[in-house]
Amino acid sequence: MPETSLPRWDLSPLYDSTEDERFHGDWAALERRIDALARALERRRVGRDDAERSPEAFHDVVEALNAVDEAALPLRAYVHLRQATDAGDREAAARISELEGLLLRVDRWIPRIVAWWGGFEPGPWAGDYALLLREARVRAAHLMSEDEETLAAELALPGERSWVRLYGNVSSRIAVRFEGEERPITALRNLAYDPDEARRKAAYEAELAAWKAHADEIAASLNGVKGTRIVLNRRRGWADALEPTLHERRITREALAAMQRAVEASLPVWRRYFRAKAQRLGKARLDWWDLFAPVAEERRRWSWEEARAFIVAHLRTFSPAAAELADRAFRERWIDAEPRSGKRGGAFCMHVGGGASRILANYTPSFDAVSTLAHELGHAYHNLRLAERPPLLRRTPMTLAETASIMNETVVTRAALAEAEGDDAALILDTWLTGAAQVVVDIHARFLFESWVFERRAERELAPEEFAELMEEAQERTYGEALATRHPYMWAVKPHYYGSDFYNYPYTFGLLFGLGLYRAYHDDPAGFGERYDALLADTGVEDAAALASRFGFDLEDEAFWAGGLELLAEDVARFEGDGG
Repeated sequence: MPETSLPRWDLSPLYDSTEDERFHGDWAALERRIDALARALERRRVGRDDAERSPEAFHDVVEALNAVDEAALPLRAYVHLRQATDAGDREAAARISELEGLLLRVDRWIPRIVAWWGGFEPGPWAGDYALLLREARVRAAHLMSEDEETLAAELALPGERSWVRLYGNVSSRIAVRFEGEERPITALRNLAYDPDEARRKAAYEAELAAWKAHADEIAASLNGVKGTRIVLNRRRGWADALEPTLHERRITREALAAMQRAVEASLPVWRRYFRAKAQRLGKARLDWWDLFAPVAEERRRWSWEEARAFIVAHLRTFSPAAAELADRAFRERWIDAEPRSGKRGGAFCMHVGGGASRILANYTPSFDAVSTLAHELGHAYHNLRLAERPPLLRRTPMTLAETASIMNETVVTRAALAEAEGDDAALILDTWLTGAAQVVVDIHARFLFESWVFERRAERELAPEEFAELMEEAQERTYGEALATRHPYMWAVKPHYYGSDFYNYPYTFGLLFGLGLYRAYHDDPAGFGERYDALLADTGVEDAAALASRFGFDLEDEAFWAGGLELLAEDVARFEGDGG
């Protein structure tokens, strides 16, 4: 399918431009709601010694906060979506800065509100907000003084968030002259899927050279972000950089440790997969540029319309509601699929309000791109289910944010495998295992890397070469002898290092938790859909352990995590056998 025929998303249901009357009207409405929140805080004396701590006072402030979040949602989505597809969109960048400045008023109040909430004793009156109050007690114990928290919020705009923007601007604008034409770095990375090894290798080498040429700016960004987090974590009394992420993601350290033990125990299985793939490619060992290489010629070229029909049809066998949502996303142009210069790489889904979403993709006519679309449409379905809740109860931790996307991806992949034969089946199975290996093996490498970065950065800034050395060491620990080469600049490739801390392990959690749910669906489909939809709607209401227990899962039991990995081990064995 020619790139020019791939769709771009339609943002007009949000706004036509930042000069749109709707945009200005919503901006004014947001300002009014922020003023209303200020009045509610004053009315309930929040932040004062004589603060009112009645159920009525709590709900008064909660309703005002929800109103602010609801008003900010489409504005924030619109400007960020514009910048995601055009890094040079200065108008969007200016509006992002203005919006952050406006919402800084609310950011300044959050520590005061959290400290106030921390003094409440949750009871039946709290309803679905009980978890929010319990978590506020923990967060309140890790707050600096109100003046310090306010200063930290104000400094985030010219400080940490500027480092994040620098990374985004630098990385999205990198272009490389390759094979006689200028290509964006995202297009160059897509050549990792090319069947010609010489071309893959040349693209890999050109990519490394491009990252190296910009390594100083990107390393400055990483040093700036992680250095800021280290100082704030220390001042807030967290034991280490991991602890606040566990709290935010609503899991225990014991659950993470159980998952990591299961992952490490599975590494020999993944090395078998890499060796089997190398054999199919006619090599003794894989090189880095072979990780995404097709193991055979893909006979089927997945046009955009074929991808649409396949995804919708097979989601319908699992969840008619998820299928209808996917069909709506295609029909109403929620998806920006065309790769182009200035557009952010990879894929993501963003809620834009009212249960609607927008999906960024960089589509190629391969099954890998089809499974990615199914994955992002799962996020959109999760957004639809969460739309039933007020904004404060939509805040899903990263550990649970992958639940619907993994379910979608698994359903679509299993359907494709059931229909395919020969080389096509081998390709689909390899696509599935390649993605799973990224989430299990590569993400474990990224987790190790980030852990070491926090340890070293606590002492001093790191040079680009040091980041590269740490990344190669992490890849050695995970891929081991199965790979002959490494990617020392993966820390520059992945934007998540800059936007959050330990973004990585929630993806592994999401995959294995999703596979656990898939097994539950496969074993007993009757009534599963209702329980599944209820779980998605409640990911902002209960912690991960409580939601898992609805299906009989114990997150602190290594055997639970091993169960999902066993499904993947069966797929590896199938790949080692006939590949289909």
